[in-house]
Order: sequence, then C-alpha cells, then structure tokens
Amino acid sequence: MSDVVVVGAGIVGSSVAYHLARRGVPVTLFEQEPTAAAGVTGASFAWIGGSVGEWPGGALDLREYVLADYRRLEAELPQVTLRRTGSLSWAAAPPDDAQLRPGQTRVGRGDIASLEPNLRDPPDRAVHTPSDAGVDPRALTRALVSAAEAHGATVLRETAVTSLHLVDGRVGGVVSSRGLHPATTVVLTAGTNVPGLCQPLAIDLPIAASPATLVRVSAPPGLVKTIVDSPGLEVRESRDGELLLPVGPGEGSATPREQTAQAALQRLKRAFHGSDQCRLLDYRTSSRPMPAPGPLIGYATPDRSLYVAVMHSAITLAPTAGRLVAEELVTGRPSPELRRCRPRVGPSAA
Repeated sequence: MSDVVVVGAGIVGSSVAYHLARRGVPVTLFEQEPTAAAGVTGASFAWIGGSVGEWPGGALDLREYVLADYRRLEAELPQVTLRRTGSLSWAAAPPDDAQLRPGQTRVGRGDIASLEPNLRDPPDRAVHTPSDAGVDPRALTRALVSAAEAHGATVLRETAVTSLHLVDGRVGGVVSSRGLHPATTVVLTAGTNVPGLCQPLAIDLPIAASPATLVRVSAPPGLVKTIVDSPGLEVRESRDGELLLPVGPGEGSATPREQTAQAALQRLKRAFHGSDQCRLLDYRTSSRPMPAPGPLIGYATPDRSLYVAVMHSAITLAPTAGRLVAEELVTGRPSPELRRCRPRVGPSAA
C-alpha cells in the first residue's frame, strides 16, 4: 500500500486515519497540539442527526448515511457512545408537513411539556426528531486516534506541518517541525489552515473562518432532556450535570466573550424552571471552517498526490467522510456519494 500522510487530528483527520489504518494502509497522522481534538473539534456542540440543520452542496448526499455510520463506529469502538435524547426544534416559521423528514413528527404543547418538563413556556408546536443524538467530540476523536494506532498508524503529536514538499510540481510529502516526511499521498484535514498550505499550488479553496463560542454550564442532572433548538437558545446535556450552549458567530462579535457567555446563561435561566443553580463553567471560541459550496472532499491535484477533506458540520459528517475517503484512496475508484464535494483543481497544480 502507498504511504499516506494526514494533516490535522481533528474529527475529520482522525476518522480518515482510522479508516485507512483499518484497511491496512501505512498512514501517519500529524497534530500540532499535544492531543487530538484540541482545535475546533473540541469546541463543537456535536449534535448528530440526519434531519435538522443546513446541508449545503454535497452534504445533502451524505445525510442518509450519518446515523448508520455512527452506529457502525459504536460497534467498532466500544468506548464511543452517543446520547440518544432526540431533539425538539421550533422556529418563527415552522416547516410544513411536506418538509418533515422520515421519523420526524410535529408535536403540540402537551407533548413538548412531557418531553421537556422544566421548560417554562412551551411553544404551541415543535418538530420532534427521536433519532437525534449528541456525542462527546473529544472522546470520539481520541478513540479514533487510539484505534488508528492499534491498527498500525503512526501519530505525531506536537508536530506542526509547515508546508507541502513539492518535487517537480508534485506533492511528495510534507515538511514539519521535525523535518521532511515523504508520502505518496497527502490528505489535508486541517480546517481553516488548508488554504494556506495549498497556496503554492494556486488551488482555489473557498474556505471561510466562522467564529463560534461554546458555553459550558453546570446544571442539575436532567434539567434539559432533549436537544433543544429554539429561537435564541440551543442547549443539550453533554453529560449528567453539564450543559452545552453554542453562541452563533454574530452574537459575540462586538461583545467581550465572558459577557456573551453570561448572556447565554441568562437565556437558559429564563427558559427553564430549576435553572437557578446553573453556573458558568467555561467558554471557548474557535474558528469553524465553512467551505462556501459545502463539503470539499477529493483530490486537489490532477496527479492525485494531494487530497483535501474540509467540511461543516464536521462532527456530523466525519464518520461517513472518513469511510468514503479511505475507500477512494484504497481502491482508486471515485465514490459517487462525493460527486458534489469535489474541490476545483488549480491550473498550476499540474
């Protein structure tokens, strides 16, 4: 098998490395931080589902595989466990019945109060998705890395990749803080750092950085039962006695982060009975990679020496993307599921 280098041990890179190593490919995974999931992955709300949310471009083609791939990972990696709480979602303009996905139901105030008994003011109606779940993104990513190592992968932590190694216009490996690392194929999964690494090849990768803050709050266990998605407040219980609240990119742009986090805590207290005991634990802001056309997954050079895999939402899509990327690299056959995810190949990359 050809040697493969994977740059970035977030959820996507760890999934790619795991699926490659499981198929016997010699793979080296690089991470600039001491541990995996130290970047945007570790600051993710990590809502797993195949129905709610935006699915731009090729993400829509991957949606149907999300829950099945997570079930597969749970079977392969016993330490991976999803919190299958279901979700309740309501907005100013609820979807028509025709827009509901299979498994979703429209519920009224009484059912909402049963599903979320501590909610102060249940809406008249909401969409209930019983199959939705949450996951601990750090634990999942580190389980993938450990499993990749168990299958023979090499993981280089605290090793920053500074550039691609070019040989006669072809990518022949990477240069890191430890030196040169030759490879037949380089897979870039380093989120917002990918365009900079690709710059010498003039590859057009429209990846924006979207700042978002994740607030962590202590709470009475069971205060929030489902994943609640309401106007002005998203919240889920990540573990007993701990809640996560994501803050959108527009909410904290001109406000000190602690003030933004405290405002999210106050919204939680206004929404739920029994929340007086809730206290702010911490908050963390990260830059999510947001490819303009949707996920960018595929070869970025005509000679197939460079492959990229950048997407949002990475937590949702990573198990499926890792499986499909590994299949493409091992078999050499393009995956039809990734047809609409392909990056544009730069003219000078040849």
